[in-house]
Amino acid sequence: MFESLQDRLGSILNGLTGRGALSDKDVSAALREVRRALLEADVALEVVRSFTDRVREKAVGAEILKSIKPGQMVVKLVHDELVATLGTEQVAIDLNAPSPVTIMMVGLQGSGKTTTSGKIAKRLTERQRKKVLMASLDTRRPAAQEQLRVLGEQTGVATLPVIAGQGPVEIATRAEQAARLGGYDVLILDTAGRTHIDEPLMAEMAEIKSRANPHEILLVADSLTGQDAVNLARSFDERVGITGIVLTRVDGDGRGGAALSMRAVTGKPIKLIGVGEKMDALEEFHPSRIADRILGMGDIVSLVEKAAENIDAEKAAAMARKMQSGKFDMNDLADQIGQMQKMGGMGGLMGLMPGMGKVRDQVAAAGIDDRLLKRQLAIISSMTAKERSNPDLLKNSRKKRIAAGSGTDASDINKLLKMHRQMADMMKSVGKGKGGMMGKLMGGLGSKLGLPSGAGMPDLSKMDPKQLEEMAKSLQSGGLGGLPGGLPPGLGGGGLPGMPGGRGFPGLPGLTRKK
Repeated sequence: MFESLQDRLGSILNGLTGRGALSDKDVSAALREVRRALLEADVALEVVRSFTDRVREKAVGAEILKSIKPGQMVVKLVHDELVATLGTEQVAIDLNAPSPVTIMMVGLQGSGKTTTSGKIAKRLTERQRKKVLMASLDTRRPAAQEQLRVLGEQTGVATLPVIAGQGPVEIATRAEQAARLGGYDVLILDTAGRTHIDEPLMAEMAEIKSRANPHEILLVADSLTGQDAVNLARSFDERVGITGIVLTRVDGDGRGGAALSMRAVTGKPIKLIGVGEKMDALEEFHPSRIADRILGMGDIVSLVEKAAENIDAEKAAAMARKMQSGKFDMNDLADQIGQMQKMGGMGGLMGLMPGMGKVRDQVAAAGIDDRLLKRQLAIISSMTAKERSNPDLLKNSRKKRIAAGSGTDASDINKLLKMHRQMADMMKSVGKGKGGMMGKLMGGLGSKLGLPSGAGMPDLSKMDPKQLEEMAKSLQSGGLGGLPGGLPPGLGGGGLPGMPGGRGFPGLPGLTRKK
């Protein structure tokens, strides 16, 4: 996400932080590069001018001259302006209205309105326990109504039955009546789009708005459209009056121009971002966290939230008990790899870890990516139950059979076995008694979160957002429970050996330093 902008701004600002003092000339040269980087990222020219002017005004003031580390102050100013441009605070979908709360989805054809409607419905149903009804008002695109019905079946969300011959306004009227009579909390109206903005489209949107009286009007925009997204947002806001923006395909957007421009130009908050094809690949848009990612500072809070959503508390407790007994077999290793994949895989986790953006290319060049994880899982899946529980059984003949079954070779199997041995040895040292590393880790983490002594590892799924944020801050600063550098190797804080900063991935299987 926003990799090219992150790389450009990172290299520019790194050149400033190492200097003892900055002159006006230094600041101007850096801001020229920042301006160029933003323009290359497809940020609207008016937004770029305003952004650099505000940073320059603050950077050459008295505050920067008195700073002990002026270069770091400029980085902070750029960060603060990024946050201000993106919207300062996270704004959620507003459901504070009499039921059924109507949400109208608008945008151009192909922007992902129908899929996003399904994602939002799933999110509201699962996270906020809302009873949701979806209705397709798209009578122009072939199978659009059928697509929404299929998404409803996949997500377990009700959809309005299709009646042939009805127009968008008639469907909106029928949907509102059905939602009211059926006791639904939320009604999502998926409207039609066009390949471009035209008068008939805007007239139809205005007519539907007048009839349905939606509480929220969300503009769904493809983040890859760059500056065109700004014109799109302006047009819809002027004619229909949008209340928020949902950006799709953000996971494939290396530039970030749409995100930075649309909020600044329209003044309307980006409420959600689509980060993948799956129905749960929808995230809240937190301006400060996105700014952290753009400047390579990572996003530990989002990482902890991902862990809370994806890590099975019972499995985690069972793993902790096994670690305390010093046991760690191939089934456990497969579980660890599976947890990583659920949390976004290698690439997704690297984007959230502080400082990891700088070594992303080196990690990829070393062949450490999601394909490696899939190969490792394929090898483990080709083993028998006995072999998974006792890897010492794996001699040459068995390795040949496993290699043939997994489409790998003996060297891949040997690497996996070596990695497993390293992790097993680490687990033994971690789990030695209550005074061991695991005892210290759990006790330290619990005390940081205000839990009573001896409470053990907290259940992430039952923690409120404030506790998660506290946990994230503890992980970011390190030193939990008196352990220098935070978590032990392979559990998050010991990091990828050979990587700067000592940061790593939770449960990352033993990657070794290259000699």
